[in-house]
Amino acid sequence: MSDTSQTSLVQLGLPEGGRWCLIWNHSVQGFPVTDCFRMDAGQLILDSSHTPDFAAGLGHTRGRGTLTSDDDHGYRIVDMQVPIPNNRLSLRVGALSVNHRIEVDSRVVSLSRLAADKLVEIRVRPAGDKGSTLQ
Repeated sequence: MSDTSQTSLVQLGLPEGGRWCLIWNHSVQGFPVTDCFRMDAGQLILDSSHTPDFAAGLGHTRGRGTLTSDDDHGYRIVDMQVPIPNNRLSLRVGALSVNHRIEVDSRVVSLSRLAADKLVEIRVRPAGDKGSTLQ
């Protein structure tokens, strides 16, 4: 992840399949929201989303994945297949109460601790024989 001056804030190696998640606490309701991404033939894809509630702008868009229950009164949207242009995701990072964070396997990095209230760019780039790197 890098800020608008292109200063790298953190780099993470991605596992086989290149799956990672962006998690944050909903700014109004406070519950966690999770969007998960994966690499598919070099393309970053929004794969799934999970939320306990469709509050304040969250929800399912017809034709964009399959809406399912999470068996705990929440919602999961799977098979979204939304390509992210240029493998770059721009994000205005929220305050610590929102706690935007990246999860790769069991590692969690808080973007809010690194760049609260700043615009960052999350990029995925090839890392040779090591797979991909989240930057």
